Order: sequence, then structure tokens, then C-alpha cells
Amino acid sequence: MRYMLLAVLLLAGPPFSFAQEPYYFPERNAKWEQRSPKELNMDGDKLKEAVDFARKNEYSGSRDLRIAILKGFEREPFHEILGPTKKRGGPAGMILKKGYLVAQWGDTERVDMTFSVTKSFLSTVAGLADDKGLIANTQDRVDRYIWDGTFDGEHNAKITWEHLLQQNSDWSGELWGGKDWADRPPREGDLDDWKYRKHNEPGTVMEYNDVRVNVLAYALTHVWRKPLPMVLKENLMDKIGASTTWRWHGYGDAWTEVDGLRMKSVTGGGHSGAGLFINTRDMARFGLLFLNYGKWDNDQLISETWIKKAVAPSLPNANYGYMWWLNRKGDRHWKGLSENIYYAAGFGGNFIVIDHENDLVVVTRWLEPDKIGAFMAKVNAALP
Repeated sequence: MRYMLLAVLLLAGPPFSFAQEPYYFPERNAKWEQRSPKELNMDGDKLKEAVDFARKNEYSGSRDLRIAILKGFEREPFHEILGPTKKRGGPAGMILKKGYLVAQWGDTERVDMTFSVTKSFLSTVAGLADDKGLIANTQDRVDRYIWDGTFDGEHNAKITWEHLLQQNSDWSGELWGGKDWADRPPREGDLDDWKYRKHNEPGTVMEYNDVRVNVLAYALTHVWRKPLPMVLKENLMDKIGASTTWRWHGYGDAWTEVDGLRMKSVTGGGHSGAGLFINTRDMARFGLLFLNYGKWDNDQLISETWIKKAVAPSLPNANYGYMWWLNRKGDRHWKGLSENIYYAAGFGGNFIVIDHENDLVVVTRWLEPDKIGAFMAKVNAALP
């Protein structure tokens, strides 16, 4: 009788179906559950080729990141180290399929700087504020929230939260010793040309600029009324079972006062030092949260609505959303790979890659940056 019933159900078709295996979410301090590539329908030999490629293509800059930073940004006038740095380890990474560990290499528990990967964490802190109604709308002008002069003036007063998140605000000013016009200046011209340039209308031109990212971190600190590392820890990192080893630093003099309390305003990157210092496993947990559209197991930590906004292409740059890079057609497109892939990227080859179509999270540390497309192609070749 049981077999007859099963046959009837199978022949009936929809709505009957065998449920797909749910994602795996590792508990805090638990050994990450590993599956063989074969168990998850992946080619083990080709996956090993991808891992070997990552090991052999280590970032060519100095392991003393203070040296790497000063050399990498030597074109910037007045550039100096303003926050903490740390010597890095060697290549490391993890590949998750449906949350299960299918490959890893290097020291995945070593805490290292992660540079502009920090921006995607900063964007997420903005998303948490948006979900809680602390920011009513990302289209709001920031001067309605921050009225201490940071957004004064005809140009700066036009800037919205979205402009800051998409790095197309062209905010003008100085913060924590950093001048907006001296950060990643154009290839042509000189100091006077850069300083007295004509400003772009907010929302029209994307310019990667850490000073303006730090302005966003400053504004969010005042909106949250507490240090952003506390916000991230309490609202997200503790809930996804992250370790207690990660740190989020600001520059030495980046102090502000909120409600009579002195607190540090953190940075969104590390090209003058500071930023997020984190291990590979905690980066993978963060990626897994986004792979599952903001839900950790059954707990919706950040809304799917926010994630959709965060990975929508901006008008000035189709490859950039709310501080996430998008694998759309353009200068940064990884040929042959899904255009729905998005990723966090940082100096020195730090990446968190989200591939929904293949249920993948890929984290790399210290991969030569221009090799990420080739590496991802090798990972993709291991898929059915």
C-alpha cells in the first residue's frame, strides 16, 4: 500500500516534490561541517586546480602591509598612515556550497586587514539603520540628519545617503586629516587642478574615495548614536556566530562626541591604516548571510529588501551598488560567469563572492587582484 501511494504521488507531479537540502549554518565555535565535492555535485579535481591557482598567485605586495600601503598609494599627496596596520599572512580562502565547506586553504583563523571589504560591512550597517527606520529613506538628504556643518554648502547639501553608498556624492571637504581631492587624484593635473576642480552633480559620477566613505561612517555613527563596531557586533556578527577576534578600527584622532559620550568613528577601508581586521571564517559567515538573502537559519537579520537595493546597479556605474561590486557587463566583468554574482573587494586580493545561482560563497585572502576572474572561472569549471 505504501508503495502504491508513493507511486501515485510521484505521478501526480506538482505540488508534490522532494524538498531541497537546506543551507547549513555553522554554530559559534563549531567545527565547520565539510562535504566532499562529489557529495555536492562538484568536480573535485577541478576544484583542487582552483585552490592550487589561489595558492600559487599570492598578492605580490609586501607582507608588511605598512610598506604595501605606502607604495600602493604613493601618488597621493599628503598620504600617510593614520590608523593601525598589521603584517599579513599568506594566501587563504574558503569555498562554501549551500553553507557546507567544500574547500579551504591557508590559515583561515588568522586575523588580517581586509581593506575595502570593510565597505560592504559599512553598507550593511546602513542597511540595519534603514531596516530599523533610523534612516527613513536612502533618497533623503543627509543634512536632514547631520546638521553639524559636515553637509553644509550648496554642493554638499544635495548629497543623499544613496549618493554616499554608491560613491557618487563628490562630497567636498576634509575629515580626520584626509582631503577629498587628495584621495586617489586623477592621472592628469596637479594639486591646484584637483583642489579647485568643478564639482560633479551628486549621483552623476562614481569616484572611489575613502575620505567620502569615512564621511558615511561618521554620519552613521551619529545616526546610531553609538560606535559602529558595537552596532555590527550586537545586530549581526554575534547572531551569525562570528568569533570574538575581529576588530574595526578608526584613525588615531577620529574621535567624535554623541550625547556627551566620546566615541571613535571608524573607517570604511584601510589605505591609511585602520578598517576591519577579520579572519577568513568570519568573512565566510558574512557571505553566507547574504547568500541566504539576509537570513541566518530562521532569523532574518537584515531585510531582503535592503539586499536587493544594495546590489542594484547605480546609474553612473553598472558594476557598483551600495558598496558591493556587481559582475555586470563592464570594466570589471568576469567573462563567462553569471551577471548575478556580486562581491566585496579589498586591496591585496581580499574578496567575498556571492553566487546565488550556484549556492556558492567564495572567500579569498591575498590573491593577486587581477587573478580573481581567472580564479572564479576555475571554481565555476568545477560545477556541473
